Amino acid sequence: MLYLVPTPIGNLGDITYRAVEVLKEADLIACEDTRTSGVLLDHYDIETATTAYHEHNEHEKTPRLMKRLRAGHDLALVTDAGSPGISDPGFYLARACWENDVEVQALPGPTALIPAVTASGLPCDRFVFEGFLPKKKGRQTRLRELTSESRTLILYESPHRLLRTLDDLIEHFGPDRLVAVARELTKKYEEIERGTLTDVRAYFAEYEKLRGECVIVVDGTD
Repeated sequence: MLYLVPTPIGNLGDITYRAVEVLKEADLIACEDTRTSGVLLDHYDIETATTAYHEHNEHEKTPRLMKRLRAGHDLALVTDAGSPGISDPGFYLARACWENDVEVQALPGPTALIPAVTASGLPCDRFVFEGFLPKKKGRQTRLRELTSESRTLILYESPHRLLRTLDDLIEHFGPDRLVAVARELTKKYEEIERGTLTDVRAYFAEYEKLRGECVIVVDGTD
C-alpha cells in the first residue's frame, strides 16, 4: 500500500492523528528531503526508516520502491510541506502504483491553496489552481490564456519572484484587478494582503527582503 501523507506547511500542530499513525506504522517513509522531514518525525517520536525521494531521483528510485510495494510493504510518501503531488513529488509514484495494481490511499490534510483562497475574500465556490507559472518558456502564452478565466485563479510563487509575477499580472490583467497574496501561512509571521494588483505590488515592494512561500489569489474576469 502507498500512503500519500500531507505534512504541515508551517505549524507542526497541523497534522492529523491518522497521519501520525500511518507514519509510525509504515515500513518506510519516502521524503522529499529527509532532513526537513526529520524535524517533524522527531517532534512526533516517529522512528520509521526514511529514504530520499524527489524530482531529481524519482525516475531512478521508483522501480526500487515499487519492488518493495509489490512485496507487500507499506510505504508512506511525504513532501517538505503540504500534500504530495500538489506542486511537489508524488504523481509519478502514484501513477506507477496504479499501473502495477498497488493500492494508493491519499490522506486529507494540509495544503496552502485552500486556506489562502478561503481567507482571501474572493469567490471560492469555483476556482482554478495553476501552481507555479512557467519561469521562461511559455510564461507569456500562459498568462494570455488566463486573462479570460472567470473563476478565481490560484498561483504559487517563491518570495524572490513575487514582484515579477505581480508585474506580469498587472500587464495582462490590468492594475485594478483584485488580488490577495498569502505569505508564511500557519507560521509566526503569516499575513494576507488584499487589494488591487497595483496596491498589493506596492505593499510588497516595501520589503527589504521578502521571505516565505506565497500564494497568489486573483479575482476572475467579469
